[in-house]
Amino acid sequence: MARQASTERRPAVGRWLKRRAENVIVALLTLMFVAFLLQIGFRYLLNQPLGWTDEVTVLCWVWVVLWGAAFILQDHEEIRFDVVSSKVSPPVRRVFVFVTSVVLVVLFAWSFKATVGYVLFMKREKSAYLGMRFDYLYFIYVIFAVAIMVRHVRLAWRALRGAVDEASPLDGVGEPR
Repeated sequence: MARQASTERRPAVGRWLKRRAENVIVALLTLMFVAFLLQIGFRYLLNQPLGWTDEVTVLCWVWVVLWGAAFILQDHEEIRFDVVSSKVSPPVRRVFVFVTSVVLVVLFAWSFKATVGYVLFMKREKSAYLGMRFDYLYFIYVIFAVAIMVRHVRLAWRALRGAVDEASPLDGVGEPR
């Protein structure tokens, strides 16, 4: 119910952008699957392995993981080690969220210039089969870093304001009845 209410509150532009981000994931997964099938077909049916399909699969996988984490994954869907935080009161949990969000933002911001520099440096390297510049492959990490910083600034702000966290989909799982 809370998830549906948050979706309804999201502006139409936000919903449209999320659907386009999901479309990118679908296209990448489709491309990865087609490359995988081609590799199987050429290797085992024609005895002519294709090297470029490995590169396409790795490229798509890197982009799927980081693009999805940046734009598709919602806060309550993230993997969290909540052994301690699930046992404390909501105000203490908000302090945990605030502190961890601030630390993450500081670390990502501190490393951001070096990250961009390294990604730009990677334009000198190219993949073996496709000849694709590695800065194109790894630029997704810069996008991911910005998205994570924005997400955690928002989380820290909500925790500071005392906003109630959405219930975790795993609340109550594994606990004695």
